[in-house]
Amino acid sequence: QEKLGELNMIKFDIWKDGKNKCVTMSYDDGVIYDKKLIEIFDKYGFKGTFHINSGLAGETKIPMPEISGVYKNHEVAVHGVKHESLTKLPPQNVIWDIFEDRKALEALTRKPVMGMSYANGYASEEICSYLKACGILYSRTVKSTKRFDLPENFLLWHPTCHHSEAPELCDTFLANTYNRGMLFYIWGHSYEFNLDNNWELIEGVCAKLGGRDDIWYASNIEIYDYVTAQRSLRISADNKIVTNPSALDVWVRQDEDIVKIPGGETVCF
Repeated sequence: QEKLGELNMIKFDIWKDGKNKCVTMSYDDGVIYDKKLIEIFDKYGFKGTFHINSGLAGETKIPMPEISGVYKNHEVAVHGVKHESLTKLPPQNVIWDIFEDRKALEALTRKPVMGMSYANGYASEEICSYLKACGILYSRTVKSTKRFDLPENFLLWHPTCHHSEAPELCDTFLANTYNRGMLFYIWGHSYEFNLDNNWELIEGVCAKLGGRDDIWYASNIEIYDYVTAQRSLRISADNKIVTNPSALDVWVRQDEDIVKIPGGETVCF
């Protein structure tokens, strides 16, 4: 009988396709400058998540009929119908603001919209319960961690940093070859690049981080789905039998071996 100290334990520190690292981009408000940002993301192979207020219009906003086309290669997510600070609303208005935004965005994209970011960064544990009732699976805050960890709570998902802080963290992220399962989460507003006249900032970040074989470039919902599927694996007591009840393929590490666990299948070591 194996002793625990001799067990080749299975670990959840590997991303899709056996990659060690992941990068995701998250941008708010659905403004016209998203179009230029998307061109940069597409050029370097990034997946963006764009959080949109379906009840706001104006000359700097992308018209709602264009949403499906503009964001076709990226994720569309909730940002509240009118960009309200949720902690300042009664519960019924929180639910209305989230749920109506979901419905409007789903009607445009013809896809389930299950993600969100908090308008003005106003978030709380109480608000999380309302998000669950509205079918929201994750929601991003504006609290920078300066770390490359997974969130403790996907409904209070703290990003690594705002894009203004990203250049100083890129080298740290890329140089770290010891830690596995690292996530670099960058957020911001595309209109900031126009205001600050510094589009070269995000171009430089994408050029430095893009096109690498060891990085998975994912949207927010893809990360949520992958991590959820990975954590749902059914593993025998001796770590030698793993069943994947989900439809997604996931990867795990047993000692130094990286193993694919196909969706709906059982793998024996």
